[in-house]
Amino acid sequence: PVPSARHRGSLGEPRALFALPSARGPPPAPRWPVECEVIKETIEHIEWVPPELEPFYQPTGHEWPSATLGEEQGTVVYHLSPGSREPAAPPGAPSASLSPHHRPSGLPPAVPPGSCFTRARVGGAPGPLSSPAVPLEGPQDTTLLFESRFESGNLQKAVKVGPYEYVLTLRPDLYTTKHTQWFYFRIQNTRRDPLYRFTIANLAKPKSLYGEGMRPLLYSQQDAQSRGVGWRRVGADVRYYRGGGEEPATFRLSWTVRFPHDGDTCFFAHSYPYTYSDLQRYLGALAGDPVCSRYCAVRELCRSLAGNTIYLLTITSPAGAAAKRVVVLSARVHPGESGGSWAMRGFLDFLLSAHPDAQLLRRLFTFKVVPMLNPDGVVVGNSRCSLAGRDPNRAYGTALRSSFPGVWHLRAMVERVLAEREVVLYCDFHGHSRKNNVFMYGCDGGRAGTEPRLRQRIFPLMLSKNAPDKFSFPSCKFKVQKSKAGTGRVVMWHMGVSNSYTMEVAFGGSTLGGRSSHFNVEDLKSLGYHLCDTLLDFCDPHPAKFQQCLLEVDALLRQRLHREPDSGWSDISPSELES
Repeated sequence: PVPSARHRGSLGEPRALFALPSARGPPPAPRWPVECEVIKETIEHIEWVPPELEPFYQPTGHEWPSATLGEEQGTVVYHLSPGSREPAAPPGAPSASLSPHHRPSGLPPAVPPGSCFTRARVGGAPGPLSSPAVPLEGPQDTTLLFESRFESGNLQKAVKVGPYEYVLTLRPDLYTTKHTQWFYFRIQNTRRDPLYRFTIANLAKPKSLYGEGMRPLLYSQQDAQSRGVGWRRVGADVRYYRGGGEEPATFRLSWTVRFPHDGDTCFFAHSYPYTYSDLQRYLGALAGDPVCSRYCAVRELCRSLAGNTIYLLTITSPAGAAAKRVVVLSARVHPGESGGSWAMRGFLDFLLSAHPDAQLLRRLFTFKVVPMLNPDGVVVGNSRCSLAGRDPNRAYGTALRSSFPGVWHLRAMVERVLAEREVVLYCDFHGHSRKNNVFMYGCDGGRAGTEPRLRQRIFPLMLSKNAPDKFSFPSCKFKVQKSKAGTGRVVMWHMGVSNSYTMEVAFGGSTLGGRSSHFNVEDLKSLGYHLCDTLLDFCDPHPAKFQQCLLEVDALLRQRLHREPDSGWSDISPSELES
């Protein structure tokens, strides 16, 4: 139900700052499920942009894992057992002793069967930490030391199968046995000279950009401290392939790498991490900026299941707020899609700046922004789910307030806004693991007349013109499928938001404009700026750009219909489905 205006207040007015990380002192510590162990060290990384673009790996045709990948013959050197305070097997035990039902690349359940989230606390599991890593036997022991019990970390097990070769198992999303994709873990006791091989043995998706030249990210603490160098793409012999014959099928990612230093602390990650604490530090800096505070208010949209604050930013210049149209943006409903947070960061950096276009946007619109819809999933290192053990981006249509508070409150907020004024754009930021470049999914439900179908495509076409080396208009899709009925994009469209989109940002990079290279954080942040630029083009009172794009879209549609009369220009194949 829509609350009365008496209780609601003006939707455009920045609210009083509350539940906001203070500019003074550290942000509130994240709350974890009580079964998660958490190390005490704070993990932070410097932000760095490589001086040159990082090309995709070019397969040589000789990539093949060596014959020593039999996990049963190896030694467990790291093993977490989520859901239980006791380690499943002592580190150093032979891999085959882990379980009488052990399969080489099997998928151990994340938590005991039937378990679900019960409660959370700051710091996770109480009491002393267990020791999931095998102790070193002395300075000559070259065994790597693994760790993932930190914010957004994900690694469940490491098995040493050769002097410098390891088979790794990821932890499924908590309270599920599925969704293994995101990884982020620490390695210590490195050696500079040997060639190491790592194989992640239990990935879920049959197809991945790792099969098209994407490479994992490495961070060296020594390089960060001595040379100011941060995350970079590494790896040769990169291969993505199906594992053994077990069902359900699992897939493997294998790569080789040389570490830059002896005795270094390094990290590997699937994508540039952006944690809940990173967001809180950013919001704390906003709170300490007296200029930003005049037109940006941060409040608590709601609390997550674990009790972490889900933040809502209202950004607008104070004058004439009541009459303004509204733009709604969200990110990180899928926690493993961290590129969405970097794009959101770029959007906020620009919109909150003194740039004349940013000032114009704040005068024209009221922005409602939820930068991290699923903080619990981000904290625990999930790929897709919240602590409800389900995908929140399928719950917008039926969301229970108690199970999916972020989704429920975002939808309720948009309903309240729509009761008073137009929402000109809704955009939810995601990551895509199987297609390169940036593209959008829109909504084309065959509403009467051709014009609405054309108009759906204008914003993405404009964005492709503003970011021609990153955004692919031909990759955009507009069909509303039954399986997507519960997504934010489709539900907001049914509620009356005509321009409702999912923006998909590849985990890999760009194949456009002569590029064949990975996205870096500057690329990702630039998407936020381009979104702002496109919004001004889209809403320009002089209709020349809009009319030009309308003609182009019409011509493209006619071409396609001529080639494929039955397509309706909204087909989408199952292999291209994602967020």
